[in-house]
Amino acid sequence: MLIGAFLLLTWFILLIRYPGKALPISMAALLGLGLVASWVLWQESRESRHLAHLQLRLEYAPQRCPDNRPLALELTNGSDAVLRELHWQIAAYRPGETVNLARRLYESPRYSGPGDLLPGASWQDCLPLPTLRSGYRASTLEFRAERLQGSFAD
Repeated sequence: MLIGAFLLLTWFILLIRYPGKALPISMAALLGLGLVASWVLWQESRESRHLAHLQLRLEYAPQRCPDNRPLALELTNGSDAVLRELHWQIAAYRPGETVNLARRLYESPRYSGPGDLLPGASWQDCLPLPTLRSGYRASTLEFRAERLQGSFAD
């Protein structure tokens, strides 16, 4: 913090004292910073657009999945890019309510998707349940994937 204030003050003094030399350098640095910021924002919007085209469905299905992994997952890549990796968290809700009943603990399961998933392709798997608050049964809850983070091929 102190170093940043010192550098800003030094730059300001140089700009006032030597405007002919400091102004072109400052403008070039500002342009470079603007280009980097634009590129980062473009990448983030691109990832968000691709994530919006993913269809991820979760269903409590102990009859189709093993006992230790009773959540059936189906992921469909509806974007036009190859999905390289995907990470998410699972939330549990009573139907019609907005309170997340999945507890966020350090040892909670971490969820991640397949390696490369081509556009239009689907992937199915069975997942472990998140740790639920006491008093709730998984069979009475709806499960949703939240906080999706992914990367796509160019």
